[in-house]
Amino acid sequence: MPRSIDPFAIDMFVDDIAITEVTDRTYYCSGFSGVTAFETSEGLVLIDTGLSATSAEMAEALRKYTDAPVHTAIYTHGHLDHAFNLGDFLVNGQESPDVIAHRTMPDRFDRYEQTVGHNDAINSRQFGGTPAGIDELDDMAESSQFGWPEYPPTTLSDDDLTIHVGDITLELHHARGETDDHTWVNCPERDIICSGDFVIGVAPNAGNPQKAQRYPWDWAEALREMAAVEAETLCPGHGEPIVNDSEEVQHRLLTGADYLETIVDRTLDALNNGSPPHVDIVKEVELPDPEEPWLQEAYDDGEFIVRNVLRYYGGWWSGRPSELKPAPREELAEEIVALAGNAETLVGRAEDLAANGDSHIACHLADYALEAAPDNEDVQSAVADIYEHRAEAESDLMSKNIFSSASEYANEGRRFR
Repeated sequence: MPRSIDPFAIDMFVDDIAITEVTDRTYYCSGFSGVTAFETSEGLVLIDTGLSATSAEMAEALRKYTDAPVHTAIYTHGHLDHAFNLGDFLVNGQESPDVIAHRTMPDRFDRYEQTVGHNDAINSRQFGGTPAGIDELDDMAESSQFGWPEYPPTTLSDDDLTIHVGDITLELHHARGETDDHTWVNCPERDIICSGDFVIGVAPNAGNPQKAQRYPWDWAEALREMAAVEAETLCPGHGEPIVNDSEEVQHRLLTGADYLETIVDRTLDALNNGSPPHVDIVKEVELPDPEEPWLQEAYDDGEFIVRNVLRYYGGWWSGRPSELKPAPREELAEEIVALAGNAETLVGRAEDLAANGDSHIACHLADYALEAAPDNEDVQSAVADIYEHRAEAESDLMSKNIFSSASEYANEGRRFR
Protein backbone atom coordinates (compact mmCIF):
# COMPACT_ATOMS: atom_id res chain seq x y z
CA MET A 1 0.00 0.00 0.00
CA PRO A 2 1.27 3.52 -0.68
CA ARG A 3 2.32 5.59 2.28
CA SER A 4 -0.14 8.07 3.74
CA ILE A 5 0.12 11.60 2.46
CA ASP A 6 2.32 13.61 4.79
CA PRO A 7 0.04 16.02 6.69
CA PHE A 8 2.85 18.55 6.31
CA ALA A 9 1.91 18.73 2.64
CA ILE A 10 -1.42 20.28 3.55
CA ASP A 11 -0.69 22.37 6.63
CA MET A 12 2.95 23.35 6.11
CA PHE A 13 2.01 27.00 5.72
CA VAL A 14 -1.07 27.36 7.93
CA ASP A 15 -2.11 25.00 10.70
CA ASP A 16 -5.80 25.92 11.02
CA ILE A 17 -8.58 27.76 9.23
CA ALA A 18 -8.35 31.36 10.39
CA ILE A 19 -9.89 34.72 9.49
CA THR A 20 -7.90 37.89 10.13
CA GLU A 21 -9.54 41.29 9.70
CA VAL A 22 -6.42 43.00 8.40
CA THR A 23 -8.17 46.36 8.15
CA ASP A 24 -11.74 47.63 8.15
CA ARG A 25 -13.99 45.30 6.09
CA THR A 26 -11.00 43.42 4.68
CA TYR A 27 -10.43 39.78 5.65
CA TYR A 28 -7.56 37.38 5.08
CA CYS A 29 -8.78 33.78 5.13
CA SER A 30 -6.08 31.18 5.65
CA GLY A 31 -6.32 27.43 5.21
CA PHE A 32 -3.31 26.06 3.31
CA SER A 33 -3.64 28.81 0.71
CA GLY A 34 -4.90 32.32 1.40
CA VAL A 35 -8.03 34.15 0.23
CA THR A 36 -8.42 37.90 0.72
CA ALA A 37 -11.94 39.34 0.82
CA PHE A 38 -12.56 43.08 0.35
CA GLU A 39 -16.07 44.06 1.43
CA THR A 40 -17.46 46.99 -0.56
CA SER A 41 -20.81 48.69 -1.10
CA GLU A 42 -21.26 46.54 -4.22
CA GLY A 43 -20.29 43.25 -2.63
CA LEU A 44 -17.14 41.24 -1.98
CA VAL A 45 -14.02 41.22 -4.08
CA LEU A 46 -12.16 37.94 -3.58
CA ILE A 47 -8.48 37.49 -4.32
CA ASP A 48 -8.21 33.74 -5.02
CA THR A 49 -10.56 30.99 -3.86
CA GLY A 50 -8.56 28.43 -1.89
CA LEU A 51 -7.91 24.72 -2.01
CA SER A 52 -10.91 22.42 -2.43
CA ALA A 53 -10.04 20.56 0.78
CA THR A 54 -10.35 23.80 2.81
CA SER A 55 -12.31 26.34 0.73
CA ALA A 56 -15.78 25.47 2.04
CA GLU A 57 -14.59 25.75 5.63
CA MET A 58 -12.87 29.07 4.87
CA ALA A 59 -16.04 30.39 3.24
CA GLU A 60 -18.13 29.34 6.23
CA ALA A 61 -15.73 31.12 8.58
CA LEU A 62 -15.78 34.25 6.41
CA ARG A 63 -19.58 34.35 6.52
CA LYS A 64 -19.43 34.98 10.26
CA TYR A 65 -18.05 38.41 9.34
CA THR A 66 -20.02 39.30 6.21
CA ASP A 67 -22.98 37.98 4.23
CA ALA A 68 -22.26 40.16 1.18
CA PRO A 69 -22.44 38.43 -2.22
CA VAL A 70 -19.31 38.06 -4.30
CA HIS A 71 -19.15 40.86 -6.86
CA THR A 72 -15.73 40.11 -8.37
CA ALA A 73 -13.12 37.39 -8.06
CA ILE A 74 -9.50 37.82 -9.11
CA TYR A 75 -7.39 34.72 -9.70
CA THR A 76 -3.73 35.47 -9.04
CA HIS A 77 -2.78 32.37 -11.05
CA GLY A 78 -4.36 29.22 -12.36
CA HIS A 79 -3.26 26.64 -9.78
CA LEU A 80 -5.72 24.31 -8.05
CA ASP A 81 -5.46 26.07 -4.70
CA HIS A 82 -6.19 29.53 -6.13
CA ALA A 83 -8.63 29.39 -9.04
CA PHE A 84 -10.93 26.40 -8.69
CA ASN A 85 -13.29 26.85 -5.75
CA LEU A 86 -15.19 30.10 -6.19
CA GLY A 87 -18.55 28.34 -5.83
CA ASP A 88 -17.94 27.71 -2.13
CA PHE A 89 -17.89 31.48 -1.48
CA LEU A 90 -21.06 32.44 -3.35
CA VAL A 91 -24.30 33.14 -1.50
CA ASN A 92 -27.56 31.49 -2.51
CA GLY A 93 -29.30 33.19 -5.42
CA GLN A 94 -26.56 35.62 -6.28
CA GLU A 95 -25.54 36.36 -9.87
CA SER A 96 -22.30 34.88 -11.13
CA PRO A 97 -19.50 37.31 -10.33
CA ASP A 98 -17.04 38.79 -12.76
CA VAL A 99 -13.87 36.69 -12.70
CA ILE A 100 -10.64 38.43 -13.66
CA ALA A 101 -7.39 36.72 -14.60
CA HIS A 102 -4.39 37.31 -16.82
CA ARG A 103 -4.93 36.60 -20.51
CA THR A 104 -2.51 33.62 -20.44
CA MET A 105 -4.54 31.69 -17.86
CA PRO A 106 -6.90 29.95 -20.33
CA ASP A 107 -3.86 28.39 -21.99
CA ARG A 108 -2.97 26.86 -18.61
CA PHE A 109 -6.40 25.29 -18.25
CA ASP A 110 -6.12 23.89 -21.77
CA ARG A 111 -2.77 22.34 -20.85
CA TYR A 112 -4.34 20.78 -17.77
CA GLU A 113 -7.02 19.14 -19.89
CA GLN A 114 -4.35 17.72 -22.19
CA THR A 115 -2.24 16.29 -19.35
CA VAL A 116 -4.67 14.85 -16.81
CA GLY A 117 -2.77 11.58 -16.34
CA HIS A 118 0.54 13.38 -16.06
CA ASN A 119 -0.80 15.75 -13.41
CA ASP A 120 -2.32 12.87 -11.47
CA ALA A 121 1.08 11.18 -11.30
CA ILE A 122 3.29 14.15 -10.51
CA ASN A 123 1.00 15.60 -7.86
CA SER A 124 0.74 12.26 -6.11
CA ARG A 125 4.54 12.07 -6.05
CA GLN A 126 4.96 15.68 -4.95
CA PHE A 127 2.67 15.13 -2.00
CA GLY A 128 4.16 11.81 -1.04
CA GLY A 129 2.16 9.07 -2.73
CA THR A 130 2.09 7.02 -5.92
CA PRO A 131 -0.58 6.81 -8.63
CA ALA A 132 -2.11 3.88 -6.76
CA GLY A 133 -2.66 6.20 -3.83
CA ILE A 134 -4.00 9.19 -5.70
CA ASP A 135 -7.28 9.08 -3.77
CA GLU A 136 -5.37 10.06 -0.64
CA LEU A 137 -4.95 13.54 -2.10
CA ASP A 138 -8.70 13.93 -1.61
CA ASP A 139 -10.46 16.18 -4.08
CA MET A 140 -7.34 18.29 -4.56
CA ALA A 141 -6.18 15.67 -7.02
CA GLU A 142 -9.42 14.55 -8.61
CA SER A 143 -8.98 14.32 -12.34
CA SER A 144 -11.95 16.65 -12.80
CA GLN A 145 -9.87 19.37 -11.16
CA PHE A 146 -7.26 19.16 -13.90
CA GLY A 147 -8.88 21.27 -16.60
CA TRP A 148 -11.14 24.27 -16.46
CA PRO A 149 -12.65 25.57 -13.19
CA GLU A 150 -16.40 25.74 -12.71
CA TYR A 151 -16.14 29.53 -12.78
CA PRO A 152 -13.58 30.39 -15.49
CA PRO A 153 -12.32 33.93 -16.14
CA THR A 154 -14.83 36.30 -17.70
CA THR A 155 -12.44 39.24 -17.98
CA LEU A 156 -8.86 38.76 -19.19
CA SER A 157 -6.29 41.37 -18.26
CA ASP A 158 -3.08 42.37 -19.98
CA ASP A 159 0.00 43.36 -18.04
CA ASP A 160 -1.84 45.98 -15.97
CA LEU A 161 -5.51 46.60 -15.20
CA THR A 162 -7.22 48.96 -12.77
CA ILE A 163 -10.78 48.32 -11.63
CA HIS A 164 -13.13 50.10 -9.25
CA VAL A 165 -15.63 48.24 -7.10
CA GLY A 166 -17.67 50.28 -4.63
CA ASP A 167 -15.31 52.41 -2.58
CA ILE A 168 -12.04 50.73 -3.55
CA THR A 169 -9.58 50.67 -6.42
CA LEU A 170 -7.73 47.49 -7.31
CA GLU A 171 -4.55 47.72 -9.38
CA LEU A 172 -3.65 44.41 -11.05
CA HIS A 173 -0.06 43.85 -12.16
CA HIS A 174 1.11 40.86 -14.17
CA ALA A 175 4.54 39.31 -13.67
CA ARG A 176 5.97 35.88 -14.36
CA GLY A 177 7.02 33.95 -11.27
CA GLU A 178 5.76 30.56 -10.15
CA THR A 179 3.62 30.68 -13.29
CA ASP A 180 3.46 32.73 -16.48
CA ASP A 181 -0.10 33.89 -15.67
CA HIS A 182 0.59 35.44 -12.27
CA THR A 183 -0.97 38.68 -11.01
CA TRP A 184 -0.41 40.67 -7.83
CA VAL A 185 -2.94 43.21 -6.60
CA ASN A 186 -2.62 46.58 -4.85
CA CYS A 187 -5.53 48.26 -3.07
CA PRO A 188 -4.34 51.83 -2.32
CA GLU A 189 -7.41 52.91 -0.32
CA ARG A 190 -6.84 50.11 2.20
CA ASP A 191 -3.03 50.10 1.84
CA ILE A 192 -2.90 46.36 1.09
CA ILE A 193 -0.94 44.23 -1.35
CA CYS A 194 -2.17 40.74 -2.24
CA SER A 195 0.88 38.95 -3.55
CA GLY A 196 -0.48 35.59 -4.62
CA ASP A 197 2.31 33.02 -4.57
CA PHE A 198 5.04 35.59 -5.00
CA VAL A 199 5.04 35.32 -1.18
CA ILE A 200 4.29 31.97 0.49
CA GLY A 201 5.79 32.08 3.99
CA VAL A 202 8.80 29.88 3.07
CA ALA A 203 11.46 30.07 0.35
CA PRO A 204 9.97 30.79 -3.09
CA ASN A 205 8.58 27.83 -5.01
CA ALA A 206 10.68 28.80 -8.03
CA GLY A 207 12.20 25.41 -8.83
CA ASN A 208 9.75 22.49 -8.55
CA PRO A 209 11.37 19.67 -10.57
CA GLN A 210 8.14 18.25 -12.01
CA LYS A 211 6.37 21.41 -13.10
CA ALA A 212 6.50 23.83 -16.02
CA GLN A 213 9.11 26.58 -16.41
CA ARG A 214 9.33 29.09 -13.57
CA TYR A 215 10.86 32.55 -13.70
CA PRO A 216 12.92 33.49 -10.62
CA TRP A 217 14.48 36.56 -12.27
CA ASP A 218 11.06 38.08 -13.09
CA TRP A 219 9.83 36.95 -9.67
CA ALA A 220 12.56 39.01 -7.98
CA GLU A 221 11.65 42.05 -10.05
CA ALA A 222 7.98 41.69 -9.07
CA LEU A 223 8.93 41.55 -5.38
CA ARG A 224 10.87 44.80 -5.77
CA GLU A 225 7.93 46.43 -7.54
CA MET A 226 5.65 45.40 -4.67
CA ALA A 227 8.12 46.76 -2.12
CA ALA A 228 8.14 50.12 -3.92
CA VAL A 229 4.41 50.50 -3.17
CA GLU A 230 5.28 50.70 0.56
CA ALA A 231 1.98 49.14 1.58
CA GLU A 232 1.15 48.73 5.26
CA THR A 233 -0.30 45.22 4.90
CA LEU A 234 0.68 42.16 2.88
CA CYS A 235 -1.72 39.27 2.26
CA PRO A 236 0.31 36.36 0.84
CA GLY A 237 -0.63 33.33 -1.24
CA HIS A 238 0.24 31.08 1.70
CA GLY A 239 1.18 31.85 5.28
CA GLU A 240 0.27 34.59 7.71
CA PRO A 241 -0.43 38.20 6.70
CA ILE A 242 1.77 41.11 7.74
CA VAL A 243 -0.58 43.73 9.15
CA ASN A 244 0.05 47.45 9.59
CA ASP A 245 3.84 47.19 9.32
CA SER A 246 5.17 48.73 6.12
CA GLU A 247 8.77 48.25 7.17
CA GLU A 248 8.28 44.52 7.70
CA VAL A 249 6.39 44.19 4.41
CA GLN A 250 9.30 45.78 2.55
CA HIS A 251 11.83 43.66 4.42
CA ARG A 252 9.96 40.47 3.57
CA LEU A 253 9.68 41.38 -0.11
CA LEU A 254 13.23 42.63 -0.57
CA THR A 255 14.92 39.72 1.17
CA GLY A 256 12.93 37.41 -1.09
CA ALA A 257 14.17 39.33 -4.13
CA ASP A 258 17.76 39.15 -2.89
CA TYR A 259 17.49 35.38 -2.38
CA LEU A 260 16.26 34.76 -5.92
CA GLU A 261 18.66 37.19 -7.59
CA THR A 262 21.61 35.62 -5.81
CA ILE A 263 20.75 32.18 -7.18
CA VAL A 264 20.07 33.49 -10.69
CA ASP A 265 23.27 35.56 -10.86
CA ARG A 266 25.49 32.76 -9.58
CA THR A 267 23.93 30.26 -11.97
CA LEU A 268 24.43 32.52 -14.98
CA ASP A 269 28.05 33.16 -13.94
CA ALA A 270 28.66 29.41 -13.87
CA LEU A 271 26.85 28.90 -17.18
CA ASN A 272 28.93 31.60 -18.83
CA ASN A 273 32.14 29.92 -17.67
CA GLY A 274 32.40 27.71 -20.75
CA SER A 275 28.89 26.20 -20.45
CA PRO A 276 29.92 23.05 -18.59
CA PRO A 277 27.45 20.17 -18.15
CA HIS A 278 24.44 21.23 -16.13
CA VAL A 279 25.04 18.85 -13.25
CA ASP A 280 28.48 20.42 -12.75
CA ILE A 281 26.92 23.88 -12.64
CA VAL A 282 24.34 22.75 -10.10
CA LYS A 283 27.08 21.50 -7.80
CA GLU A 284 29.23 24.58 -8.41
CA VAL A 285 26.65 27.22 -7.51
CA GLU A 286 26.93 28.30 -3.88
CA LEU A 287 23.38 28.62 -2.64
CA PRO A 288 22.38 31.37 -0.19
CA ASP A 289 21.86 30.31 3.40
CA PRO A 290 19.40 32.87 4.79
CA GLU A 291 18.48 33.04 8.46
CA GLU A 292 15.00 34.46 7.86
CA PRO A 293 12.27 31.90 8.59
CA TRP A 294 10.31 32.94 5.50
CA LEU A 295 13.28 31.97 3.29
CA GLN A 296 13.81 28.46 4.65
CA GLU A 297 13.69 25.76 1.99
CA ALA A 298 10.85 23.82 3.57
CA TYR A 299 8.93 23.25 0.33
CA ASP A 300 11.20 23.89 -2.65
CA ASP A 301 15.00 23.63 -2.85
CA GLY A 302 17.59 26.10 -4.08
CA GLU A 303 19.14 23.41 -6.27
CA PHE A 304 15.86 23.13 -8.15
CA ILE A 305 15.84 26.89 -8.76
CA VAL A 306 19.31 26.61 -10.29
CA ARG A 307 17.99 23.92 -12.61
CA ASN A 308 15.06 26.12 -13.65
CA VAL A 309 17.47 28.89 -14.61
CA LEU A 310 19.52 26.37 -16.60
CA ARG A 311 16.42 25.01 -18.33
CA TYR A 312 15.45 28.49 -19.50
CA TYR A 313 18.87 29.75 -20.58
CA GLY A 314 20.63 26.49 -21.37
CA GLY A 315 18.07 24.22 -23.02
CA TRP A 316 17.04 20.68 -22.14
CA TRP A 317 20.33 18.91 -22.88
CA SER A 318 22.42 18.14 -19.80
CA GLY A 319 25.69 18.92 -21.60
CA ARG A 320 27.05 15.37 -21.32
CA PRO A 321 27.78 14.08 -24.86
CA SER A 322 26.42 10.59 -24.12
CA GLU A 323 23.11 12.12 -23.01
CA LEU A 324 22.42 13.98 -26.25
CA LYS A 325 20.99 10.79 -27.79
CA PRO A 326 21.16 8.39 -24.86
CA ALA A 327 20.75 4.63 -24.91
CA PRO A 328 17.53 3.19 -23.50
CA ARG A 329 17.76 3.16 -19.73
CA GLU A 330 16.96 -0.54 -19.42
CA GLU A 331 19.80 -1.46 -21.78
CA LEU A 332 22.22 0.79 -19.93
CA ALA A 333 21.09 -0.70 -16.60
CA GLU A 334 21.70 -4.23 -17.91
CA GLU A 335 25.25 -3.32 -18.96
CA ILE A 336 26.06 -1.76 -15.60
CA VAL A 337 24.65 -4.77 -13.76
CA ALA A 338 26.74 -7.04 -16.00
CA LEU A 339 29.86 -5.11 -15.02
CA ALA A 340 28.95 -5.54 -11.35
CA GLY A 341 28.21 -9.23 -11.85
CA ASN A 342 24.51 -9.16 -10.95
CA ALA A 343 21.82 -6.86 -9.59
CA GLU A 344 22.28 -8.09 -6.00
CA THR A 345 25.97 -7.13 -6.06
CA LEU A 346 25.18 -3.70 -7.49
CA VAL A 347 22.46 -2.93 -4.97
CA GLY A 348 24.71 -4.25 -2.20
CA ARG A 349 27.31 -1.68 -3.21
CA ALA A 350 24.55 0.94 -3.15
CA GLU A 351 23.64 -0.10 0.39
CA ASP A 352 27.26 0.21 1.50
CA LEU A 353 27.54 3.68 -0.01
CA ALA A 354 24.30 4.80 1.61
CA ALA A 355 25.44 3.46 4.98
CA ASN A 356 28.64 5.53 4.64
CA GLY A 357 26.72 8.70 3.88
CA ASP A 358 27.06 8.79 0.08
CA SER A 359 23.38 8.66 -0.76
CA HIS A 360 23.76 10.45 -4.10
CA ILE A 361 25.88 7.69 -5.69
CA ALA A 362 23.89 5.04 -3.84
CA CYS A 363 20.66 6.16 -5.49
CA HIS A 364 22.19 6.06 -8.97
CA LEU A 365 23.31 2.47 -8.47
CA ALA A 366 19.98 1.57 -6.88
CA ASP A 367 18.11 2.85 -9.93
CA TYR A 368 20.18 0.72 -12.29
CA ALA A 369 19.78 -2.37 -10.14
CA LEU A 370 15.99 -2.00 -10.01
CA GLU A 371 15.68 -1.22 -13.71
CA ALA A 372 17.69 -4.29 -14.62
CA ALA A 373 15.92 -6.61 -12.16
CA PRO A 374 12.49 -5.14 -11.36
CA ASP A 375 11.07 -8.50 -10.22
CA ASN A 376 13.87 -9.30 -7.78
CA GLU A 377 12.30 -8.89 -4.34
CA ASP A 378 15.66 -8.50 -2.59
CA VAL A 379 16.57 -5.69 -4.97
CA GLN A 380 13.15 -4.10 -4.51
CA SER A 381 13.49 -4.12 -0.74
CA ALA A 382 17.03 -2.75 -0.76
CA VAL A 383 16.18 0.07 -3.17
CA ALA A 384 13.07 0.95 -1.16
CA ASP A 385 15.17 1.22 2.02
CA ILE A 386 17.79 3.38 0.30
CA TYR A 387 15.18 5.85 -0.90
CA GLU A 388 13.25 5.91 2.35
CA HIS A 389 16.43 6.83 4.23
CA ARG A 390 17.23 9.41 1.55
CA ALA A 391 13.78 10.91 2.07
CA GLU A 392 14.24 11.08 5.83
CA ALA A 393 17.46 13.04 5.37
CA GLU A 394 15.91 15.72 3.16
CA SER A 395 14.58 18.99 4.55
CA ASP A 396 12.37 20.25 1.71
CA LEU A 397 8.96 18.72 1.13
CA MET A 398 9.38 18.06 -2.59
CA SER A 399 12.60 16.07 -2.25
CA LYS A 400 11.29 14.23 0.77
CA ASN A 401 8.07 13.14 -0.89
CA ILE A 402 9.51 12.32 -4.31
CA PHE A 403 12.13 10.09 -2.69
CA SER A 404 9.43 8.51 -0.55
CA SER A 405 7.45 7.86 -3.71
CA ALA A 406 10.54 6.24 -5.21
CA SER A 407 10.61 3.92 -2.21
CA GLU A 408 7.01 2.90 -2.81
CA TYR A 409 7.62 2.35 -6.51
CA ALA A 410 10.60 0.13 -5.64
CA ASN A 411 8.43 -1.95 -3.32
CA GLU A 412 6.13 -2.50 -6.29
CA GLY A 413 9.02 -3.30 -8.64
CA ARG A 414 8.29 -0.24 -10.78
CA ARG A 415 10.08 2.80 -12.08
CA PHE A 416 8.44 6.22 -12.27
CA ARG A 417 6.05 5.60 -15.12
